[in-house]
Parts: sequence; C-alpha cells; structure tokens
Amino acid sequence: MTRRTILILTGLAIADFFLSLWIGQQAYNWMPPQASAESMLVDNLFSFMTTIGSFIFFGVTGTLVYSILFQRAAKYDSSDGPPIEGNVKLEVVWTAIPVLLVIWIGTFSYQTYDRMAILGPMEHMAMGMPSATAAPLDAPDEPASPIKVYARQWAWEFHYPDQNVSSTELHLPVNERARLLLSSEDVLHGFFVPAFRVKQDVVPGREIDFEFTPIREGRYRLRDSEYSGTYFAANQTNVVVESAADYQHWLAEAADTPLAPAQNVAYEEFNRANENAIDLGWETVKPAPAPVVNYASSEEDTHE
Repeated sequence: MTRRTILILTGLAIADFFLSLWIGQQAYNWMPPQASAESMLVDNLFSFMTTIGSFIFFGVTGTLVYSILFQRAAKYDSSDGPPIEGNVKLEVVWTAIPVLLVIWIGTFSYQTYDRMAILGPMEHMAMGMPSATAAPLDAPDEPASPIKVYARQWAWEFHYPDQNVSSTELHLPVNERARLLLSSEDVLHGFFVPAFRVKQDVVPGREIDFEFTPIREGRYRLRDSEYSGTYFAANQTNVVVESAADYQHWLAEAADTPLAPAQNVAYEEFNRANENAIDLGWETVKPAPAPVVNYASSEEDTHE
C-alpha cells in the first residue's frame, strides 16, 4: 500500500468520524421535547448509538464505493484474481473490534438504565439488583404514598391515596420525583410517555414500583404501548406537569369534586360498532365501563 493510498484512507476515516459525530448530534432533534430527567440520559445513549452506527455505515459503504471505483478489473479481463489465503492479523482485528464495540455499547446502556432507576427498590431486588443502585436522579424527599395507576381494557385511572382523589388524567409536580404503583386489571398493558422516554409493561397480578422525574411543565400524552386488544389505540390520556402550587391547587379542587363517570372512548366506539354490526360469531372483548372519578381528562385535548 503506497503512502498516497494511506493518506487518502486516513482522510476518509477522519471525514467519516466527524460526519458521524454530526449525525449523532442531529439525533437529539428526532425526539419529542425532553420532559423528564430520564429523557436526557436516553437521548445521550441514542445519540451515542447513532454516532457509532453512522460511523460503521459510512465506513462500510465508503469501502464498497472505493473498491468499485478504484479496484475494478481491466476491461475485458476475465481472469481469476490472485489466490489469497487467510490473514490471521486481519481476522483478529475484525473479530476484536465488534466484540469491544458490543461491550462498550452494553456497558453504556447498563449505566444509563442504572442511573435512570425507574424501577423502585422492590423491583430492583426482584431483578437480582442491589437496591443501592436504584438511587434516583437528584431525587428530593419522596412523597408519602405513590400514585396508584390502574390499566384496563381500555382506560387509565389514577388514584392519589393521600387525598383520596381519582382521575383519568395524571397530574405531576415539576422537578419532583414521581412515584407510581402500576397494576393491570386484565391483560398486559404498557405505560409509555414519549416525551419522558420511559416505558414499563404493566403485568396482570403484579404491582410494579415505577419512578421518574418530570422537568418540564406542559401537557403530554400517555399511550398504551402494548397491543391489549381491539381498542388499545384509544387507551390514551393526558399527563399534566405543573408547578408545585398548581399541583396542590388541582388536588384540592379534585378532592372537592363529587365522583362521576368519565368519558371512555373505547366504550363509546364499541357501542357504535355494535349498533349495525353483523354477527359473525367472533369473540369480542367488551370494554370496561367508564371509570368513576373526581376529575376526568379531556379527550379533545390530545396535543403534546
């Protein structure tokens, strides 16, 4: 290999490196606004993996393009190439580099998940992880009781035990550690707020401690990330992150509001579909009745 070739390949590798870094930084713009402390960690991990993936992609593609342009056989040359046997050094290199990359990515991913500490101490112990690793991100004093989250086909319900308030809209104070206790009344559901970058399966028969820290006021969308039946796409609601004063004001207002049935989109769609439905003998899951709560989410307000 000539000196000129080495310089060209080195220049291309440097260009690949800086192009990959730039693409990795652009990855931050591909996500919703960062609305939780965990979202910053997840976006850093995603940017890191995008950078590595881009470097490999452009490196492989660039090598193919270089070979096509500069390593072609002469016109009308149909002879065989030179017989080349295995190169031990090359085989060691192309085996060692992927192994080191996998270890690097795996270590970074584990450290990110460990710093997020989205599962409470009991869940960490159930997974065989020491509770000392579950220290949340700059968490203040934890509230006395977690918010109970009930998932069902197909509605979300949130119960604040200290104030005895029930709601179909999740309200959280900004910059305070949110503690939830997730449970499902029927099948597997998924608690997923894209702006928070947190997701947790809600498993029937289990109560799961779940934690995160909202850092940006606003209205966000909670979605059911698991296919839990016909109307699972309608299993959405609002998450409101507000100041501590506004949060306490909302709790006080909700506590003074009498219980009433909330709007249930899945139940309404099911009834409309059955009005003129043709009976084909297929089993259909009837949505659970509308939750009876102090405060109901407005389904018309769906923006993030």
